[in-house]
Amino acid sequence: MNPWARMAGVAVVVLALDQVTKVLVDSSIARGDSEELVLGIRLVNVRNTGVAFSSFQGAGALIGVVVAIALVALLWYFARHQAKPLIWLPTGMLLGGALGNVIDRIREGGVIDFIKVVDFWPAFNVADAAITVGVVLLLWVMERRGAAPRPA
Repeated sequence: MNPWARMAGVAVVVLALDQVTKVLVDSSIARGDSEELVLGIRLVNVRNTGVAFSSFQGAGALIGVVVAIALVALLWYFARHQAKPLIWLPTGMLLGGALGNVIDRIREGGVIDFIKVVDFWPAFNVADAAITVGVVLLLWVMERRGAAPRPA
């Protein structure tokens, strides 16, 4: 399968999971409320107008510019390195996660966060998790030396 198609498929899955989970939480938990799930994990319904871990609250226009530049750079890198094994996976995760949060910013004025693991850690969502894992995987794929050839 074409790396662009794989990347797009991952992005669509991440975007769909992100948006569906946000709609479910938003329709079942009032904004500002929370429900205990298990072992200190709570479902919450909060809005984040900042970026990762609630930093830069209220910097909407700046965040939009930075996200746009980052996505252009990501897609440029992907276009130049699409033959690199597994590069499609983190690229799709990052693209899908970023688009999920951009949709929230346009529709809600902030990102819908709903997973709260411990009291001192900010709430997050599926898009945030995909972006975090995507960054780690992208660094691993970028730094990976040539993989051993697969047996025929």
